[in-house]
Amino acid sequence: MIFKLREITMKINLLPFIFIFGMQMSVATEPNNQIIQLDAALSTPIMLADKKQTVYLRIGLTGLQTKQSEIVPINVSLVIDKSGSMQGVKIRRAKDAAIMVVEQLRQEDIISIVTYNHSAEIMLPATKILKKESIKQIINQITASGQTALFDGVEKGSQEVRKFFDRKRVNRIILVSDGLANVGPQTPAELGQFGASLGEEGIVVTTIGLGLGYNEDLMTQLAKKSDGNHAFAENASDLARFFNYEFNDIFSVVSQEVNVTVICLEGVRPIRALGREVEINNERALAKLNQLYTGQEKYLLLELEVPATKSGVEQMLAGVAVVYRDMKTDKMKRISQVITANFTDSSKIVEENINATVMTAAIEQLAVENNKQAVKLRDEGKVKAAKKLLIDNAAYLEEESAKYDSKELEKLRDLNIDDAENIEDEEDWKKQRKSMRREQYKSDQQQTY
Repeated sequence: MIFKLREITMKINLLPFIFIFGMQMSVATEPNNQIIQLDAALSTPIMLADKKQTVYLRIGLTGLQTKQSEIVPINVSLVIDKSGSMQGVKIRRAKDAAIMVVEQLRQEDIISIVTYNHSAEIMLPATKILKKESIKQIINQITASGQTALFDGVEKGSQEVRKFFDRKRVNRIILVSDGLANVGPQTPAELGQFGASLGEEGIVVTTIGLGLGYNEDLMTQLAKKSDGNHAFAENASDLARFFNYEFNDIFSVVSQEVNVTVICLEGVRPIRALGREVEINNERALAKLNQLYTGQEKYLLLELEVPATKSGVEQMLAGVAVVYRDMKTDKMKRISQVITANFTDSSKIVEENINATVMTAAIEQLAVENNKQAVKLRDEGKVKAAKKLLIDNAAYLEEESAKYDSKELEKLRDLNIDDAENIEDEEDWKKQRKSMRREQYKSDQQQTY
């Protein structure tokens, strides 16, 4: 065990707080007042001996409860599409939702409002919530016409957020659009790259697609690359509900700049990540989450390759370190966990000790990958192949949901059946594709709404 301590100390400079006392292993974290809970677990904590194999590692991060008085101030820019397609009920509902937001904000909060059609206009420069009635009057002046300069709108929104950017605030852009970006940068790759750059700054972008005319690939990429939320509001009347969901998240942020590092040991290597984007470099896996929320769990899921190991051995596989900013104290904190597995000759013992939570997460993410492949096939005109894949996916989920008694997998099965039933008709497909992208996004990011 002393030898292993030396090896860990040499290889994992991010985990200097791991100590081993004799045969007992304890993980030292910063004392008290942790604002997030780390729960990392293997799908098979007891593995078959003398066999190279793969195992899933699920790293769960949950924001812990805070007092109402400890809700951090926010800095939000509402970026609203006012192109011609937004005329009528859409722009009215968007204005109603924006006014509802103003009512919820406090004096210490910052808001800016940007609208865009063929170009972007700053209707309300970033300001504190001191005169709510004046802000509402500005919102009510918004009218719709013209084209859709979506990139320009988000860019100007980011400029307003930067005016009061503070790592002790929740810094966020909320984009509402019902149409295709047709002025300036307009591809999913371009907007995704822009979202990634904003995420690096600590600015999160949430996107709300309204109706059936927007580009869901673009909107999901922009949100995902910045670690924001994404919603599909089929009807304008849904906007207020999604704004409520979004601000429930914003008001519950407990930590930001969450960096997760996994370093594998003893010949173990990360093969791939499922769901969230993770950078894999040899024995290391790195991921960043911009924000964690009270009472919500976000997780990373890695597939690891484990070398053959003798029976009766307890082997360290990896170390997990999480470094994050505590919004309450504005201090960087860290927490860690050592991942170990035991090895046996008994397949029965392995089966009896499977971690159902980890396996369910892995099955869900694998099924989501199949669902994404079905969309790709449908886009290529391979309708029958796409439908068959969805039906097969539903059958797979049926079997696995029964095995692990999982309501989540049952729900995903039902969604795949619905997708298969609506994938052939062109009119149904326009709506169905947006629904599928939304559900895929929710699973990837563990979004609650």
